[in-house]
Amino acid sequence: MAKFNVAVVGCGGMARKWVEGALRRDDCEIVAFVDINAENAERYRNEFGVGQTFTDVRTAIGATGTNLVFDVTIPESHFTVVTTALEMGCDVFGEKPMAHSIDAARRVIETVERTGRTYSVMQNRRYIKNIRALGEAVTSGVIGEPGFICADFFIGAHFGGFREAMDSPLILDMAIHTFDQARFITGKDPVAVYCHEFNPKGSWYKGNASAVCIFEYADGSVFNYRGSWSAEGHPTSWEAEWRIVGSKGTAMWDGKNAPYCEVVIPPQERVFLNSYNRVEAETTWTGREYHDGCFDEMFAALIEGRPAETDCRDNIKSVAMVYGAIESARTGKKVILG
Repeated sequence: MAKFNVAVVGCGGMARKWVEGALRRDDCEIVAFVDINAENAERYRNEFGVGQTFTDVRTAIGATGTNLVFDVTIPESHFTVVTTALEMGCDVFGEKPMAHSIDAARRVIETVERTGRTYSVMQNRRYIKNIRALGEAVTSGVIGEPGFICADFFIGAHFGGFREAMDSPLILDMAIHTFDQARFITGKDPVAVYCHEFNPKGSWYKGNASAVCIFEYADGSVFNYRGSWSAEGHPTSWEAEWRIVGSKGTAMWDGKNAPYCEVVIPPQERVFLNSYNRVEAETTWTGREYHDGCFDEMFAALIEGRPAETDCRDNIKSVAMVYGAIESARTGKKVILG
């Protein structure tokens, strides 16, 4: 059995799930906690009773024989942490987004290719029984060719901390989940985006906490995202509310309950409004959900010597949607994704 010596970099609240997940595995040993604030690293070591503490990732890797790094730092630190770990011979699992810019994300992939190591990204909202069922229904052709994909995300999230000080908190920190879900559900990648980003009255965010995005696909279909992190009242699910309109019907998912489709019953003669059959989406996913499901996939891929479903070379397409949307909002122009 392979043995993974893990360094956890970034000892904030998000790291807890990562640590607990590793400690449940027989093939993992946490050998280091790393944080620029030494007290954070000490707190984790004292709580879990494992590992050494460091304030620098390079020193930690060199001193402990780390071969797998968990990057749970803030987005601005991802590039440095990931490339340092890769250069020192480690594989990396990390929080989204891959890096602080699309150019930095491309340089990360160049480092992956050059070092022969792997970097997989935590896109935990792919690993939900209902979204797997929705994706299977849409790609099976039951609603025909998807032509209009719609996602609504409206939540009044009072985080405090760095998110409320970010320039584009919704798009950069949260919308990547929904954008990645759209890619997963449809099996398609957009080629262009137009985004209007804004900060409505009553918002407690410094940056733009609301946005409308129109993503175009090469086949003429469109993905429309509407979202806000400062929307008080009638919240959607964190997984968003979905409507996928196809050439033969529509797939629906409220982000909570089981998805379903309504498919046209071909009429005997022309009618103004068609009738529909309701088709329940089948749930076949047997894996664990959310963070645990993505964690399992990343480890399975590493053990089996294959790219993970959320390998950086795939995930950069979701990252491109994020930074393309931000560029469009900044320039007021449609941005070609590439």
